[in-house]
Amino acid sequence: MTEHSDWQATASLKALRLRADCLSRIRSFFDERTVLEVETPLLSQYGTTDPHIDSLRVSSSYQDQTRYLHTSPEFAMKRLLATGSGPIYQICKVFRDAEIGRRHNPEFTLLEWYRPGFDQNALMAEVEALVRQLLATDMELAETLSLRYTEAFERYLGIDPLAATVETLAQLASEYGIDIEMDSDEAQRDDWLDLLISQVIEPQLPKQQPVFITHFPASQASLARLDPSDARFAHRFELYLGGMELANGFHELTDPTEQALRFQAERAQRREAGKWDVPEDQHLLAALQQGLPDSAGVALGLDRLLMLALGSDDIADVIAFPFERA
Repeated sequence: MTEHSDWQATASLKALRLRADCLSRIRSFFDERTVLEVETPLLSQYGTTDPHIDSLRVSSSYQDQTRYLHTSPEFAMKRLLATGSGPIYQICKVFRDAEIGRRHNPEFTLLEWYRPGFDQNALMAEVEALVRQLLATDMELAETLSLRYTEAFERYLGIDPLAATVETLAQLASEYGIDIEMDSDEAQRDDWLDLLISQVIEPQLPKQQPVFITHFPASQASLARLDPSDARFAHRFELYLGGMELANGFHELTDPTEQALRFQAERAQRREAGKWDVPEDQHLLAALQQGLPDSAGVALGLDRLLMLALGSDDIADVIAFPFERA
């Protein structure tokens, strides 16, 4: 008989108990606020069109169809919002192909919630309240810092990210030891900005202080609406803590025509990058056409939150069986 040495869990019993307690406290948090817990399918007819994320594809013998393991429950939850669900949250497994490392596992746990009637500021306040409550006994957190995207680049890199050329961004990345080749054209601009924020700015952020970065460039709006006072920016925020990104939130886009255009642009980017094409989610577009209430939504990585609570720098410490042992 072949001996296998990788049958045991990588997470300790302490970590497993911490996860169970965290899930219980999250449910209490939302129950007190009358936010409904929901479940939506893990398998969907549509994958993500995001050029930076790849869905895992699953073959079904039923009518020889391909299904996609969701990368986020967002689209299905928005369909519920459009049917009048009111405020909702979900704790679920999500899947992203080829994302593996000390902070990444192809299968991970996401907490996602939507608040009709909230803007990004109201949602940021609730995100902070939840995170502080969940980490109260494990980390002593300083007062929260909020920076606009441009302010973060100016403070930590000394540049205006909207004015800097692609060549300047590439040179700056090289100076910080980021040795990656990309075509120096405008289509790659956001890729350089993403690299700089994750590899240079993120490690410099205070470790014991929650940091919100807000007002991302319109080109990185994703599913967020644009700032009506300055269309160069989107109503999108990210929360950083302990030197890593913890949450990503939007004041949600509700315009079906604009959403369809963004899907088409993302599909074009995927094709240009040599990735397989993904049809846009027609169910979401139909829900937006029906009418999505004015809402703000956010996704928070629970595994990373548990890493902070445990004082770990490896996601395998908080997952019973990571990808290599699944």
